[in-house]
Amino acid sequence: MKTVAVIGASPNRHKFGNKAVRAFAEAGYHVVPITPHHAEIEGKRAYASVTDYPDTIHLATVYVPPAVGEQLLEGLVQKGISEVWFNPGADSSALITQARALGLRPIQACSIIGIGMSPAQF
Repeated sequence: MKTVAVIGASPNRHKFGNKAVRAFAEAGYHVVPITPHHAEIEGKRAYASVTDYPDTIHLATVYVPPAVGEQLLEGLVQKGISEVWFNPGADSSALITQARALGLRPIQACSIIGIGMSPAQF
């Protein structure tokens, strides 16, 4: 089972950071919500950052503004997460350039659609 970090996870079921938690769980992933603002999202323990999670994370999906995302890149590298989905609104050319320079494999697309689901389902 692959583990996915949902960066910018939210308890608000209308936000994409929550829809992603539910979509990836339904698709069979082990979901790790990442947010410094909440202890739990959709019944799953949340962590303030990817580096706070003690086990392996295979990929990350990002739902925070690009300026915040830029501050998180080093943590992704440190954790060994190379596949990073930058969802619409969470990407910028500067962020993608910086991610590539650090050896990350950025994907600029909706990760929910990427796993074969529709955000409208959630």
